[in-house]
Amino acid sequence: MRLVQVMVPTGKREAVLDVLDDEEVDYAVSDETSGRDYTAVVTFPLPTAAVEPVLDRLRGVGIERDAYTVVVQAETVVSEQFEALEERYETDEEEAGNGDRIAREELVARADEMAPTVRPYVLMTAVSAVVATAGLLLDSPAVVVGSMVIAPLIGPAMATSVGTVVDDSELVLRGVKLQALGGALAIGAAAVFAFLLRVTNVVPLTAEEVFAIGEIRERLAPDVLSLVIALGAGAAGAVSLSSGVSSALVGVMIAAALVPPTAVVGIGIAWGAPQSVVGSAVLVLVNILAINLVALVVLWRLGYRPKLWFREEEARAATLKRIAALGAVLLLLTGLLGAFTYSAYRTADFEEEATAAIKAELPPEATLLDMEVVYEGFPLQTPQRIVVTVGYPPGTDPPAVASAIRDRVATLAPDPIGPFGHADVSVQIRYVGVDAAA
Repeated sequence: MRLVQVMVPTGKREAVLDVLDDEEVDYAVSDETSGRDYTAVVTFPLPTAAVEPVLDRLRGVGIERDAYTVVVQAETVVSEQFEALEERYETDEEEAGNGDRIAREELVARADEMAPTVRPYVLMTAVSAVVATAGLLLDSPAVVVGSMVIAPLIGPAMATSVGTVVDDSELVLRGVKLQALGGALAIGAAAVFAFLLRVTNVVPLTAEEVFAIGEIRERLAPDVLSLVIALGAGAAGAVSLSSGVSSALVGVMIAAALVPPTAVVGIGIAWGAPQSVVGSAVLVLVNILAINLVALVVLWRLGYRPKLWFREEEARAATLKRIAALGAVLLLLTGLLGAFTYSAYRTADFEEEATAAIKAELPPEATLLDMEVVYEGFPLQTPQRIVVTVGYPPGTDPPAVASAIRDRVATLAPDPIGPFGHADVSVQIRYVGVDAAA
């Protein structure tokens, strides 16, 4: 429920009170004695669902052009008439399919408040990216989660969507600028921090060793399921914003979709292997677009429109254009995620079959110690070099299986065009004496 205070200009008092009487709203009137062009202050409680329609009616009698309105949250209202008013508006909103949503004016105010000023936004985004980079290199999920908590990423995304549906171009521009700045800043901060760790030998690892870290490896080739996080985050952000509840936890969910893959991109740049993190970069773009798209659709479906009715068609056209543009780009990038998913399945299937084939060629006294595969290609990866390490008992001759292993592995290697075929792959066999007792 809300408590509304309206400054009533001279000549508007009767019109305002007539609207409130017609809506059966309890109110208190105080004379305004500041000497300005106001005659009274009207205070009245409203159910959350009633704020927007009542303010629209007051706007219809010209109140907003000559006065200002304050809406604050109220904890409790004890009144039989208020209970009847609350029940009536809740029924009307349920029939309209809007549910328990806050007024348009409150939505815009919350979105504007959630979009931070540049200085704290820059600081918190950079700190979040640095912490995420440290967590990834430490292979620590707890530290990565901590970086999500401090990331201020929900505000700009929600500001962009809210500004679009209510036709507030300034809010849209502010949200877009902050999102672009945040993405570039997060990648830059992660790259600089990771580069310092590399050149100072704090993390004395090669690129291959870095990309083998669990927290990093799982974000190098994201699949289509990663999109679900962003879609859910965008929908949850819009619903939490429109219902007036805290968006803190939703902000963590949005950060989970953006911060870790952004830090992986920075790590790839720092280690001089940007081509290895293309999948993470695609994931970042997909998540940003998905969050904006879903939030935009949810807010429009909840019934939010511009203040002025004659601007509704203009807002509708702008919203549909942005939905179409976001959807088209998202569909294209999702196709790349689908290719990553298929590539991951194909390479995993190849490694499993190759391992089984190699073991089948080995005599009982020999063992397969390791199989290292180097892949190339984008987005479908194919093996270019395979190093097989075979263990055999010391004091005996290495098993003569090199030729057979090369033929079997080369036959199983996935082809760049078809699902399977004879790819041009180099197979190296290494023999290592292994004491069975060890």
